Amino acid sequence: MGQHRGTRRKRTKAPITSPAPTFEAFDHRQLTLFPAFRDLANGAIHGFPAPAEPKMAAFLDQILIEHAREHGWSLTTTKRTRRGLAIALGLQDTPGAPMLATDILNLQSIGITTLRLLEVCAASGLLEDNREPAVDRWFETTVAELPEQLRTELERWYTIMLQGSTTPPRSKPRSEITTRLYLRWSLPALRSWAAAGRTSLREITPEDVREVLPEAGNARARMGQGLRCLFRVLKSHRLIFLNPIDPIRTGTHATRIPLPLASAPLRDAINSADPARAAVTSIVAFHGLRSGQLRKLQLTDLHDGRLRLGQRTIPLAQPVRDRISLWLAYREQRWPSTRNPHVFISRRTALDSAPVGVQWITTSIGMTAQQAREDRILHELHASGGDLRRICDMFGLSIAGASRYSTVLAHPDLLGEG
Repeated sequence: MGQHRGTRRKRTKAPITSPAPTFEAFDHRQLTLFPAFRDLANGAIHGFPAPAEPKMAAFLDQILIEHAREHGWSLTTTKRTRRGLAIALGLQDTPGAPMLATDILNLQSIGITTLRLLEVCAASGLLEDNREPAVDRWFETTVAELPEQLRTELERWYTIMLQGSTTPPRSKPRSEITTRLYLRWSLPALRSWAAAGRTSLREITPEDVREVLPEAGNARARMGQGLRCLFRVLKSHRLIFLNPIDPIRTGTHATRIPLPLASAPLRDAINSADPARAAVTSIVAFHGLRSGQLRKLQLTDLHDGRLRLGQRTIPLAQPVRDRISLWLAYREQRWPSTRNPHVFISRRTALDSAPVGVQWITTSIGMTAQQAREDRILHELHASGGDLRRICDMFGLSIAGASRYSTVLAHPDLLGEG
């Protein structure tokens, strides 16, 4: 019997790949005798020291390359960020420790893309964000002229508002916007009491509150709402003994009456040569989307001329479809490598996955999205003869929200609309 010979298979060697670098940051920092000024402009001319911790540099460089590939950075952006990373590493007081955000931000003076560098360091887990929050700076500046004891009480209220309380009485953190508003509404009263010689909120009586409250209207309601929050929080935590505003009625905010816009600004925005402005404005003008909905709108929400918005599916008007198509073509040409999933992106957000800001929406339209949305709802309400159910279905309003528009059906500005 002859020996059977099988077909010999050619073996291919697996490509040899070097293992991805790893790095564990130091848990200490070198203390400095005195703060030193770094002449970054001079360093840009004569050069900066090389990174003193090669393992950390290799680790961060690998993270940067992967981050750049994932977010579709251009070669120029990647190159500039790598240069900034090398400079930041060479200037570390404690090589091997996490990068300080303030040290990175100082590189802005020599043209380094610090925003992208912060992203990379955060993605690697090697960023220590030692920046003072803007709201903290605002608070300190706002209460700086008040008496010391009054400032101490306000600081306690401010901390409870932003961080909440895990001990009785427990409370959830409030937003920065809410905290700012309440303090801003309370400030005229606080300054008036300080000028009158009051050094603590414990000294405030109901008569003192009545003296500073406006007579009526939204001004009285706003100040009352701010003071009510302030005294309620402090009393619940036993920092004051009496809530002086408790027996006083301050009213509620008057509802603003929505009114139609002049047609010329909307028409100009819809027919703008700027594809972003035309697309954003047309969606609001035809379908009444809110600014938050516009910002979060993703490419997967658009399909076959329809827009998926939560549980609603909106057939897009032809003018809107045309303008969105022009915008998407421009978007593809302007940022071909972007990985941002949102429909609307800007020069800044094209390099990451964040949505555009509210200000970008407002600037693009030339007015707030809410103004254009209200104009569209009023037009539909007028055309349907006051059919609240119809505008609820079309614009995602509640019956209570729709009722605010029904009060203006007989307004003179609406009677002239065709």
